[in-house]
Amino acid sequence: MIVCIDTNALVEMLGRHHPSRQILREWQRGKFVWAVSNEILAEYEEIIVPRIGPARWEIFLDALELTSRLHRNLELVQPDFRFGVIIGDRDDNKFCDCAITANADKIITADHHFDVLNSQTYRPRPITTTEFLARHFDELGRFTP
Repeated sequence: MIVCIDTNALVEMLGRHHPSRQILREWQRGKFVWAVSNEILAEYEEIIVPRIGPARWEIFLDALELTSRLHRNLELVQPDFRFGVIIGDRDDNKFCDCAITANADKIITADHHFDVLNSQTYRPRPITTTEFLARHFDELGRFTP
């Protein structure tokens, strides 16, 4: 399974006691592929650094790189085409472009601008962290793709 993670969902996942942190843990265990682009990484940094500080951001990047090397589950894509799927907040298109280019299954997000994907022929579908947890974790907390 390939997912693209919107910034709002990643912020949730970074919360030490937030239930959605389990999604990040399963990625670290190599259970699914996380698709990102340089544009997405830049947005992550812009939003997350003020919350956690530059030192913890560097630790986060190191963890991304280490996990990626260990499991080969971080896919860096550079979309050649701008699909322009989202009209309500055009800045969100970076996530759609990445997800479509990576042939992702899901975009994990709490943003309703992505709902337009449900009526399109593109493969990635928006899913909230809560829905992702409900669909992909069994009653014992084990990941099921």
